[in-house]
Amino acid sequence: MSGPRLALVFPGQGAQHPGMGRPWADSPSWRLVERAGLVSGRDVAGLLLRADEERLRRTDNAQLATFVLEMVILRELRRALPAAARPTATAGHSLGEYAALVAAGVVGFDDGVRLVAARGEAMRRACEEQPGTMAVVLGLTPEELEQAAASVREDGGRVWVANLNSPAQGVLSGDAEAVGRCRAEAERAGASRIVSIPVGGAFHTPLMRPAAEAFTAALRQVAFRAGVCPVVANVDARAHRAADAWPDLLERQVTGPVRWADAVRTMADDLHCDMFVEVGPGRTLTGLARRTAPRVSRLAVAEPGQLPAVPATPAGSAA
Repeated sequence: MSGPRLALVFPGQGAQHPGMGRPWADSPSWRLVERAGLVSGRDVAGLLLRADEERLRRTDNAQLATFVLEMVILRELRRALPAAARPTATAGHSLGEYAALVAAGVVGFDDGVRLVAARGEAMRRACEEQPGTMAVVLGLTPEELEQAAASVREDGGRVWVANLNSPAQGVLSGDAEAVGRCRAEAERAGASRIVSIPVGGAFHTPLMRPAAEAFTAALRQVAFRAGVCPVVANVDARAHRAADAWPDLLERQVTGPVRWADAVRTMADDLHCDMFVEVGPGRTLTGLARRTAPRVSRLAVAEPGQLPAVPATPAGSAA
C-alpha cells in the first residue's frame, strides 16, 4: 500500500516567537543553525535562543530566524518520516515559500539563507522609507474584501488585499490611514472580526516595490534547479516545476498578494495531496487548511514531541 501524498507547508513571518529554537537546540540538525550563521554573517543562534519579542519582530530578524528553524525541523522530520524527503508538493506562505523551495530541492540551503537574508534586509529598508500596517479581516469573502479595498483606493487611499488565506479570511495592507478607512468599510460590509498585525510595513503591496527592485540582484546570483516535486507559488497558486520560472515569481511575490486559499486547493484538488504537514512554529497553516480543504489530514510539527513516531523494525527483517 502506498503512503499518504504529502504536502509540506511552511509558515511565514508572524509565526516567530522568543525561544522558538530551544526545543531543537540538542537535535543533530542544529548544525544548520551554525551553517546559516556562517553564510549570513548573522547571529542566527542568538535569534532562535535569546532574542526578545521586539528584536524578533524586526523584519530581517524574523525572516531569517523563521526560515532557519524550518530547515532544522524539516531535517528532523525527514529522519522520523522518510516520505517527507519526496513529498507530492511543497508550498510556503510568503517567507515560507523559500523553505518550500529548499524542501523541493529547487535551491540549496546556503542559497536559501542568502535569499532570505537579502529579502529581509530589502523589506526592512522599504518599511523605513514607506511605513505601513496590516490587518486580518474575518467574515468576508475575497470578493467582498477586495470591493472594500477598491472603494478606498478609488478615493485616493493606498490599501490592498495582501493575503487571501481562506474562504472567509483575508489581510489588508497599506499605509495606516488607508487601512483604517478600509477597516471601517469592511465592518460595514459585515466583517465579524478585524485584528491588527504588529508590523511596520505594507507587505505584498505596490508600496514594497523598492524592496522588490533591491532584491532582484540577489535573485540573479542563485542557480535554480528542477526539484523533486512541484512547488505551488504564492502569486498564482499554480504548481511550478520549471526552475527558470522562480526568479520572476519571487520578485512578484514581494509586491503581489499571497493566494494561499487557492494554493491549498491546488494541492488538495489538482495534486491530490491527502495530508498537509506544517513545518515550523505555530499551526496557522493547518488551521487554514481545515477551513479550505477539510477532508485533508493535517499535522503540525513545531516541537520535537510532535514528530511522527518512527516505526519499529519488525523482528527478523532486514534493517
